[in-house]
Amino acid sequence: MIEYLREIDYWIFDLDGTLTQPVHDFERIRAELGLPAGCDILATIAAHSKAEQQLLNRQLDEWEYFYADMVQPAVGVNAFLTWLGERGCCLGILTRNKRDVALRCLDVIGVGSLFDPAAVLGRDDALAKPNPQGIHLLLDQWQANSDQAVMVGDFRFDLEVGRAAGVATIHVDHRADRAWPKLTDLKVDTLAELHQLLIP
Repeated sequence: MIEYLREIDYWIFDLDGTLTQPVHDFERIRAELGLPAGCDILATIAAHSKAEQQLLNRQLDEWEYFYADMVQPAVGVNAFLTWLGERGCCLGILTRNKRDVALRCLDVIGVGSLFDPAAVLGRDDALAKPNPQGIHLLLDQWQANSDQAVMVGDFRFDLEVGRAAGVATIHVDHRADRAWPKLTDLKVDTLAELHQLLIP
């Protein structure tokens, strides 16, 4: 798998918890929005009436902007993304956040210049993960095939969307209790570890 990944030119990343250190208190957000504990926030909002969706989405937007300025880079993210850029790789983001929030987060952690804004897709640009529409849109934009790309993320949705789109998957998380081996081609604790594995 390592040799295969060394040949990959198209890298798609989740944002929160993958390129950034986790800062979102999702249970607090659910409580503030009046949503059930542990629910899929976007799917639960989508099940409401149009008027309720508009109100809940506005509230969710406010929380996302609140957390955007608090983000910190994940371990090794700057060096790894810079290295990929120097190799000529195309970098993309597929997030369940709003696109403007994602762009702000990328700037806050110091890697915004490495991404073409057109390759940063949020929930208003594609159906939310684990639907593979976003990956297909990025591959079309890059004129690339699924076997030339990889999806990198810290949660099950990231791995599911990669599987659904037919791209390789990398799970980045140091917690032993968070593992989905059937959805994962490679698991690493940090992006710094992944970087070291890929250096020839």
